[in-house]
Amino acid sequence: MPVRSLSSPVLKWPNGAEVDRAFRDCAHRIGRRHPGVVRIGYFGSYARGDWGVGSDLDAVVVLQSCHEPFERRAAAWYPEGIPVPVDLLVYSIEEWERLVRTTPFGRRVAAETVWVYERPKDLGPGS
Repeated sequence: MPVRSLSSPVLKWPNGAEVDRAFRDCAHRIGRRHPGVVRIGYFGSYARGDWGVGSDLDAVVVLQSCHEPFERRAAAWYPEGIPVPVDLLVYSIEEWERLVRTTPFGRRVAAETVWVYERPKDLGPGS
């Protein structure tokens, strides 16, 4: 989160490299703990490099499968230790592929996502 300096009213907002590093570390922890995770990434202003003070991190988790209702998923998968607020979307692989194939939003997100974790191909969900 932003840090207020004790000697001035200026907020210091984490830079893109700090956010990227924290999110990569968190994504790898999540991926190691949960074998159903296929990919984790971020998109939006941090992915494009045009973030600024007040920007949140737009993130996506793609799971092999998911039975929770879409609106409840983010709470269960919310990444901890990220120095800015996170807006998280969680999809099953089937939902993600359909979103990318059928919507302009999905195509845009897929094109700009920086994938920071991908399950190794030889490790399926049951490995």
